[in-house]
Amino acid sequence: MAYVLLALVLVGVWLFCLFDILATDERDVRYLPKVGWLLVTLLFMLAGAVLWLLLGRPRAADRTASFGRADDRVEETGPQAPRPPAPKGPDDDPDFLRDLDRRIHGED
Repeated sequence: MAYVLLALVLVGVWLFCLFDILATDERDVRYLPKVGWLLVTLLFMLAGAVLWLLLGRPRAADRTASFGRADDRVEETGPQAPRPPAPKGPDDDPDFLRDLDRRIHGED
């Protein structure tokens, strides 16, 4: 039973690495091209998965920094650009509440 569980964990890690390689952007992959990592992971199942996790996968800092790259955006914004205001709910909008009060009281 322990061997089956170990085999399932190893296959799960291997599949995770394969899908992670496919989902990772080509520009974020380290040391080898994306196709190279895919071949290494396919041919050398456990060793390829471990190598991908240690060497090829983008670091956490790289992933967060590249999440909203300027070249991926439709509209160019700098780091100093102000953020748009957060959407308000209807209960926070005084104009909506006045209009609703007028409708309820029949002043329309």
